[in-house]
This record gives sequence, structure tokens and C-alpha cells, in this order.
Amino acid sequence: MRVIFMGTPQFAVPALNAIIGDAHEVIAVYTRPPQPAGRRSLALTPSPVQQIAEQFGIRVFAPKTLRDEEQGEIFRSHAADAAIVVAYGLILPLPILAAPLQGCLNLHASLLPRWRGAAPIQRAIMGGDEETGVMVMRMDEGLDTGPVSLAERTPIDLDETAGDLHDRLSHVGARLITRALAALARNSLVFHPQSDRGVTYAHKISKEECRIDWSRPANEVHNHIRGLSPSPGAFFDADFGRGRERIKALRSSVVEGAGRPGALLDDHLTFACGRGAVRLVTVQRAGRAPMDAASFMRGVRLPAQVLRN
Repeated sequence: MRVIFMGTPQFAVPALNAIIGDAHEVIAVYTRPPQPAGRRSLALTPSPVQQIAEQFGIRVFAPKTLRDEEQGEIFRSHAADAAIVVAYGLILPLPILAAPLQGCLNLHASLLPRWRGAAPIQRAIMGGDEETGVMVMRMDEGLDTGPVSLAERTPIDLDETAGDLHDRLSHVGARLITRALAALARNSLVFHPQSDRGVTYAHKISKEECRIDWSRPANEVHNHIRGLSPSPGAFFDADFGRGRERIKALRSSVVEGAGRPGALLDDHLTFACGRGAVRLVTVQRAGRAPMDAASFMRGVRLPAQVLRN
């Protein structure tokens, strides 16, 4: 099939590789424009999807918007059978959605209609979901509201982070989208309307909600930490002998313990929660690489009350 691929981050790379490997003709790749490499760098870095496309000699388009008439004409000129959209990052207006012969198919990282929107992987973990998956959806003008076809379910491990699940789902999704394209080529891909029950929205993560609220039960704090790991990262402020600093918590476990919420209970980075306690396994100081709790504790001075325990 003649395919347009639309994607930007690393999550989309396995899908692009799989489609190329299945000998579909990827006639164009659409991605977000190159971004600065870091906060202090002026150098622009192409997206992971663009880098793969260029390795295969596929023509890359990186418009800032698809809403103007010129971009619509360019998109229609590709004469694509289908467009595959995986974490692209731009809204597709109706003229774009209608251009490919068999429409635009989206690979979404949740079990729709649960967690429509921008951050389905993080929200599933933060919400304490025991299961998630990937689905193939035919796009319409709504926010992840189109009819759905193939799905692949998977359990979420109790200690799995958003980063772990992201990497796993990217490969599960790559296999699913190639199955969908093969069925589409045979005119056997069947779509069904989404249920109007169980709809939830995976809103973009805000900076404000990254702060850890130790007054919540330990399992909710644990889900909050792993759902935001590795980025943007749940954080707390504390003084470990070098003045008050912000520390990211990247991995944790639920343990027994009790105390005033937010109190450090021992020299293993165990913090009291509203009910129970959470032990931090991996943390990160500002400007430093992630480190395990034991390494972190060797370089800090503990409050006196902890030393007396």
C-alpha cells in the first residue's frame, strides 16, 4: 500500500520500522519540526521519526500546521492509500483526514474509550489501572473518538513505570499496526463505534501535579511516582544537609510504616504517607544522573530524628 506515516517521538519509531519492513511504500513521513537539543543549546535536532525516515531516504515534511490550504494540497498530492498516525502531535483537520483513499488510522496507547487524549500511558498508571493496551482507530474530527478496530491488551505490572510501559507498548503497537495494514489491503479491516460508557480523558501532565502529596495513601503515591517516571518526574522538596533542594522520585515501592505524612522514617528513604509508607528506590538530584537510594544516602546528612530511630 502507498502509506503516509505521521509521527514524532521514539514511541512511533518501531511502528515506522515495521511498516517499512513489511514492504509497504512509505511515500512521505510527516513529523514535528526539529527542536533545540537542550535548554542551553541552539542546535536543532530532528525528531526520532525524521532520523529514521532519512536513513531510508523517505521524503520528510515538518509543517508547523496542517490547517492552511497549501499544506492540504501537498498532502493530497501524495495520493496515499492510507495515513498511519502514531503520536504525531498536530491536529489533523478534515481535508487531511479525508485525503487518503482509506482514511487516517491512529495507533493509540490505551483501551479506548478509556484515556482519550495526550498522556494515556501516564494516566493509566497514575489511575492505578491493572490493564491497558493499544488500539487501531480510524480518525475523525473528535479527540480520539473515531471507530476502533484491532486491539491488544496487556497487564500493567505493579512496579512498572511509564517509561517501561511506553517502551513495551511501542513494540506491541508496531506489530498491531502492521496487522491492521495487512487487513486494510485485503479490505477486511472492520471498525466498530466506540462505547459511550467508560470515557476518560488523559489530559496533558501539568507541572503543578508533579509534586508528591504525601498525605495520599501509599499505593496512590507509588502510582503517582511511577506514572511520571522518567519524565517529567514526580518530585518533593527536602533538606538533606545542603539546603532545601528539589528531588525527583523515579522508582519506589510500597512498604509498611506510619508517621506524619512526608516524614522520613529511616535511612532507606522511606517516607510516611497518609496511610502506609513508600520507599524510594531511584531518585535524581537537580543536574545529576539518576541514582539508587543507597548511593543518594551516602552523600547526605540525615535529620536528627531519623538518626535516633
